[in-house]
Amino acid sequence: MLSREDFIFTIGYDGPAAVVDSQAKRRYRGLSTRELAEKGLFRAAYSSAVYSKDPSEIDAVLEIYNKTAGTAFAAASSPDRLFGVFPVEVKRFILL
Repeated sequence: MLSREDFIFTIGYDGPAAVVDSQAKRRYRGLSTRELAEKGLFRAAYSSAVYSKDPSEIDAVLEIYNKTAGTAFAAASSPDRLFGVFPVEVKRFILL
């Protein structure tokens, strides 16, 4: 299983391996889910919320996203598709 940071900064997959953005990981690795969202890193923030499996974190990301984008997405409206984040079981990663 990938670490939190590797999952958050995964930008794609190459077969059975996650491709991780090493520069973003290095720069933003210590930020909480809320801090990532407040910086406008919504995909990373949503990935962090999915990794934590805490519904309140997902709600916080959507609240900040909706406020910033002027939208009204809810957790029931499939934010996985909105942000392109789906939990996938991989054991390897490639730093890019």
